[in-house]
Amino acid sequence: MNPQVEKKHYDFQKYCEEERFASYWHQLKEILAFSPAAVLEIGVGDRVIGSYLKNNSGVEYTCVDIAEDLLPDVVGDVTALPFQDNKFSLVCAFEVLEHLPFDKFGVALGEMKRVARKNVIISLPHWGRHFSVSVRLPFFKKIRWQRKFNFWPIEHIFKGEHYWEIGKKNYSVGRIKMEIEKAGLKVVNDYIAFNSPYHHFFILEK
Repeated sequence: MNPQVEKKHYDFQKYCEEERFASYWHQLKEILAFSPAAVLEIGVGDRVIGSYLKNNSGVEYTCVDIAEDLLPDVVGDVTALPFQDNKFSLVCAFEVLEHLPFDKFGVALGEMKRVARKNVIISLPHWGRHFSVSVRLPFFKKIRWQRKFNFWPIEHIFKGEHYWEIGKKNYSVGRIKMEIEKAGLKVVNDYIAFNSPYHHFFILEK
């Protein structure tokens, strides 16, 4: 695989909208919930997750990316990770695996499983119309409800970055879960982030 974007793709004004930062909150929450000793993140991105873990936790953090200009800790391909088996407590990839052709999705999951001791966390783009309601009243707990609608799935067209997205034709949530199970991983939980509804999270274990 070759890099799809240049380093300037991650410039704040272009890349970091409000919903993306909401997604970072979910990413960190899910990682830290496992109190991992060592974490491997697939994809450097804009380094928000790595910077937080390095500076605000005792987690040993490593990142791997195929793009040398992003200066990852290790240059490598998620379909052939250059690490020994069971090296990391937890392995994560947020909005990364859709950048691979779908026939490589299971391969990447298998590699993430191999180098993880117990848990894998991923998030993937989920296309569709989204409806949500949030109600907050004094003395009552906040109430939230959301639903993603995919009544008429459309064909996904590759435009240089995403090869596929959940909710597009032939890429249902059910199919994604089937691929996850084929890779030998169990879906412990999955959800669409309320304040970042394009991102669908999957909490997995070996």
